[in-house]
Amino acid sequence: MDQTSPETFLILVKRLIAAGLTRQAVRAFDDAPCFLENRRFGLVEFGFLLDTLCKYGYTKMAVGVFNERKEEFGSDEKVYTILIAGWCKLRRIDMAEKFLVEMIESGIEPNVVTYNVLLNGICRTASLHPEERFERNVRNAEKVFDEMRQRGIEPDVTSFSIVLHMYSRAHKAELTLDKMKLMKAKGISPTIETYTSVVKCLCSCGRLEEAEELLETMVESGISPSSATYNCFFKEYKGRKDANGAMNLYRKMKNGLCKPSTQTYNVLLGTFINLGKMETVKEIWDDLKASETGPDLDSYTSLVHGLCSKEKWKEACGYFVEMIERGFLPQKLTFETLYKGLIQSNKMRTWRRLKKKLDEESITFGSEFQRYPFEPYKR
Repeated sequence: MDQTSPETFLILVKRLIAAGLTRQAVRAFDDAPCFLENRRFGLVEFGFLLDTLCKYGYTKMAVGVFNERKEEFGSDEKVYTILIAGWCKLRRIDMAEKFLVEMIESGIEPNVVTYNVLLNGICRTASLHPEERFERNVRNAEKVFDEMRQRGIEPDVTSFSIVLHMYSRAHKAELTLDKMKLMKAKGISPTIETYTSVVKCLCSCGRLEEAEELLETMVESGISPSSATYNCFFKEYKGRKDANGAMNLYRKMKNGLCKPSTQTYNVLLGTFINLGKMETVKEIWDDLKASETGPDLDSYTSLVHGLCSKEKWKEACGYFVEMIERGFLPQKLTFETLYKGLIQSNKMRTWRRLKKKLDEESITFGSEFQRYPFEPYKR
């Protein structure tokens, strides 16, 4: 790449903004033509500057830059959408709506992306409680839908998915189902994310049968559920302490096209550890280790804590050491749980062997282990 290419200056602008040097970034943007054989930046590059400022939280400055230079660079629906998104990021929906009005008054027609950005800002920052506040947010979202239709813009799958996600977070099963029916009635096919939001809502409301029916509908529509979809069921089974339901779905998942994710395994580990079914825990752990992703810090933490609660100290120490050998630094709570348990159970020899291993691994983790309390614990 030529050192004085426009791309070089845009990279410089982004790096300066990321470092908090916003004034220097704008100055570099303004000075760029001097180094580009008088080639001036256009609306695309101007949009890049504004977008970068907004993404790093400098929306107010982006607006100032826009107002000072819009006569020079002009503006379009993309530039206004960037600024609306910036205000939404700062949870200033009032300012986002103000810029939408300004956009329309300037003769620039908003598109479905512009409205989806505003809709996302309203729904993502929505307060779910108390009920009055949630209902106000629902009305605000519906107002956006109405305005879209008045301007001849039909809400798309993203529009509906944004609102569905808000309903799902609020555990409003009926609203979620009604919105999905409306969506289908308008000929809009739900995506995997849309289905997952509805499944999550139904599961969290304890309506597992309806969630299972929706899962079948999803498959019949040619959409394969993701591990995130299945995790909604596993979390509900965990809450219900339903070992059979969790295991049946797990085996079905293993034999299907969608393989469990690390999060799936972690939820299952927690479920069966809580139920004291350690043989099943061992089976799931072996499957996790044989999977493409393998266990993460949460996997080891859940397993070690579970084994400690069952006073299986030898196994807990083994997995604790394995965790360290795989490069995961145990949380302080995990260490203290194991440490105090060993001392109180009079497992001094086991503790000494573990302490020796920690001393060996302290080279790998540097000073991190120094904050752990290695002094003898008084029973």
